[in-house]
Amino acid sequence: EADHLADEIAVIDHGKVIARGTSDSLKKQVGGEKLEIIVENQHINAVKEIVAKVSGNAVAVDESLRSISAPVTTGSKALIEAAKLLDDQGIHPLDIGLKRPSLDDVFLSLTGHVAEVESAKDEATDAGKRKRGRKSE
Repeated sequence: EADHLADEIAVIDHGKVIARGTSDSLKKQVGGEKLEIIVENQHINAVKEIVAKVSGNAVAVDESLRSISAPVTTGSKALIEAAKLLDDQGIHPLDIGLKRPSLDDVFLSLTGHVAEVESAKDEATDAGKRKRGRKSE
């Protein structure tokens, strides 16, 4: 929701603002777009070479997910080039796309841990404790 509703977002960790900016600027700060391709096992090595060529960056391979990815700076041009090279080699990906980091990814990257979310029940319990702890005047 914050992606669409907020003009500016502040990342707060342990009560301290550690980053501030638009959704796009925060996402770029932690790493822009990634080209991600999912293929059958027999194509992983060939696709790794294609992604390395297109991206010019280090390639991440998750063999359990059959996913090959790397950061790209040319966006849709990288996607089109990868699709053409895959087609030239007769490789038909199960999935191909550009992935942008989510705000959860931004928070995790900046803080090193996932966001802590209090449930409504926890908040109500805490509010009740605060009321009972007050002295009457």
